[in-house]
Amino acid sequence: MSYYNESETKRRIENIRKILIKNNLDAALIYYDELNIANGWYLTGWCPQFEKGAVLLPINGEPLLLGGPESEPFAKMNSAIKATRNFPVFMVPDEEYPNAEIISFQMLNEELLRGGTTLKRVGVIGTNTLPHAVFTQFESGFKGVELVDITDEYELLRSFKSAWEIENVRNAFGLTYEAYLAMKSKVAPGSYEYEIAAEGEYICRKAGANSFAYGTIVGSGKRTNAVVPTAINKQLDAGEWVMLGIAPRINGYAGCFGETIPVSGEYTKEQKDSLNILREAVRLTKEMLRPGKCGIEIDKPARELFIRHGLIDYLVCPFAHTIGLMEAESPFYGPNGTNELVPGMTICVDVSFFGHPTLYGARIESGYVITQNGCEPLSPEMDKIITTDIE
Repeated sequence: MSYYNESETKRRIENIRKILIKNNLDAALIYYDELNIANGWYLTGWCPQFEKGAVLLPINGEPLLLGGPESEPFAKMNSAIKATRNFPVFMVPDEEYPNAEIISFQMLNEELLRGGTTLKRVGVIGTNTLPHAVFTQFESGFKGVELVDITDEYELLRSFKSAWEIENVRNAFGLTYEAYLAMKSKVAPGSYEYEIAAEGEYICRKAGANSFAYGTIVGSGKRTNAVVPTAINKQLDAGEWVMLGIAPRINGYAGCFGETIPVSGEYTKEQKDSLNILREAVRLTKEMLRPGKCGIEIDKPARELFIRHGLIDYLVCPFAHTIGLMEAESPFYGPNGTNELVPGMTICVDVSFFGHPTLYGARIESGYVITQNGCEPLSPEMDKIITTDIE
């Protein structure tokens, strides 16, 4: 009845403690919230609603879940880490909880000292999203502590997927084809974008999706230029096309698809030709998904294709990125990327253009797991769609 795996959690804690030992650190402070969910979810299989939170993982002893009182009962029921402490900085501003025990970081420091734990050097994870107030209050409460950014090492650890993680990613991708068919069935002149999104979300929720890694993408006509347009109350018009995408999570792990289809059921020649270029870019990029390849190599073939066909000025996003707890997470495999692919990594091929003067924007996308010899599609059905030319 939870989204975590106890043996996975124990293994992850051991691996993080190896990072602490390597860097001569006494503990890790791992920040997360509803938007920046992945780093905390990796250890807890849980995320608060409304409030923010962090995990304090000492090199020895019990990890603590730091948060607010409104989420505390939820955490004790569903988080892999059950020991909780509440702090004002993680709470909804100005909200009052008269029966809750709320402490300061100084009080936490004193508690740890009484238990024999002294923190002198703490590795901080999530520094690109950590609120200033959390950083400064923690620093003040643990007077004299040295805070060291170890975000990159932690997130690199997350990029190497276990068999359990790959299974969850594969199961999430397993929802995408049925979601695509359901969304496609609602595409017609006069349909509202939000109706199309609802069809896909219903299919995923009914099949066990616990959340979505991004707001469901439905953008028609000029709204395809918005890169990641979420569905609104716009009606679809005959002759335009619509960009679709959904990212269901299973046990916190994401799958996704991206496709662009005609509202009236038939592509114009310009639309078809451009999408066949994107399909060729998928095939070229997919061929590069092999162990040892880095972004510099992976990006090159599709980029050269875009140059030959005059689409390079409309290229916004590189063609490949890792997927896991987030739909798009590091490492990314852009034209300057040096991180190498390793068997067991889960990768999205995500090919798009935006800002085109007549076509506006388009995206096609699906996912793959890196094997010893290349890659395998995580959704064979969506892989076939986005790699097969439109006749």
